[in-house]
Amino acid sequence: MALPLARPFLPACLPPPRRRARAHYISPSAHARSPSFRRPYTSVLVVPTGVGATVGGFAGDALPVARALAAVADCVISHPNVLNAAMMYWPMPNTLYVEGYALDRFAEGAWALQPVHQNKVGLVLDAGIEEELRLRHLQVADAARASLGLPVVEYIVTDAPLEIKTWFDPKCGKSTGSVGNSGSLLRAVDALVNHSGVNAVAVVARFPDDDPEDSDCYREGKGVDLLAGVEAIISHLIVKEFRIPAAHAPAVLPLPLSPSLSPRSAAEEIGYTFLPCVLAGLSSAPQYVTRRQGILENGCIVASDIDSVIIPKDACGGDGTLAFARTARKNKPLIIVVQENETVLDDTPEKFSIEALKVQNYWEAIGVVAAHKAGINPNALRRHGVDHLKRHERLYSARSCGPRPYASSPMQDKAHVHHLV
Repeated sequence: MALPLARPFLPACLPPPRRRARAHYISPSAHARSPSFRRPYTSVLVVPTGVGATVGGFAGDALPVARALAAVADCVISHPNVLNAAMMYWPMPNTLYVEGYALDRFAEGAWALQPVHQNKVGLVLDAGIEEELRLRHLQVADAARASLGLPVVEYIVTDAPLEIKTWFDPKCGKSTGSVGNSGSLLRAVDALVNHSGVNAVAVVARFPDDDPEDSDCYREGKGVDLLAGVEAIISHLIVKEFRIPAAHAPAVLPLPLSPSLSPRSAAEEIGYTFLPCVLAGLSSAPQYVTRRQGILENGCIVASDIDSVIIPKDACGGDGTLAFARTARKNKPLIIVVQENETVLDDTPEKFSIEALKVQNYWEAIGVVAAHKAGINPNALRRHGVDHLKRHERLYSARSCGPRPYASSPMQDKAHVHHLV
């Protein structure tokens, strides 16, 4: 490489060289980016499962919200009900896939999230799945390994059918159910964890075929997902016992084509299985670190890192939401409730004395997050959002004989009687 000569070393007979205009290139390197002295902005997106949420109560129809939020926040934490879309999924490097039970323990401060590059995923198949349907799911796992490079390392079949039952809660209408042979499920997971070394588990259980009346309503984009409640029960059992990422995909027979199928339910109609999104999510889901394991390692995300939480307007009664809202730390996360997203629940912020910022829809919610991240009062973006600055009322009047909260100078006392108008 030729070295440029400085001016004192140029021959005297030659004119000084002309400056050439240099082309400027946009570089993604660290030198091209302006320095940042703020910590990453972290937002939690919650849409409870099996409660008929207007947005997020169907086949991954809250995923566009997560994608938009991930473009604004530095880190998004959400759960399978938001990020799963059956045969579809969308990789987001700054989004953490956290099971619901683990998310509640994280919000309470008992667990932390440790991001990973890759997990070793094991697959549990219900012994009650028919041979042909089981083969379909194994082909999906092989396709994920070959076409996506996902680390699905081994599968196991339970030693007895899981005997899944589903029903609607008569009190509020949310979906729920039971796992008849939960011991068989836990034994299968234990074998994968302790003998195959997996640190994330996907489960495929055979679900009863839906009542046509219930399935038609859901397929048309109305009502409550009958399968969702038991799916949460299955993943909760595993995460509570083994403290590793887990998610579930139901095994059901394909339904006949329907001309009235809603776009929000369509992701579940284009294949034989709902497994692809689960395998993709678990492959890079964060590991769960408990306080009992000692000092948290560098890079762990804890509840005090959360800046905002976005939830439906009437779904504020979950353990995680209440923990975030009632935290004792000074910098509480901003609780944002979305009016447009309704559920069958009646857990409003007022019912639990939660201080929350109400927005009409997710457009507004993401705008609030953008302002909050920028250190701007979100109300300053509205026409009449900011009023006159209020005067602070003194705790002790000038005539009071009680003790003063602190010793102040005469100049400070004089300045206190003036206020901004």
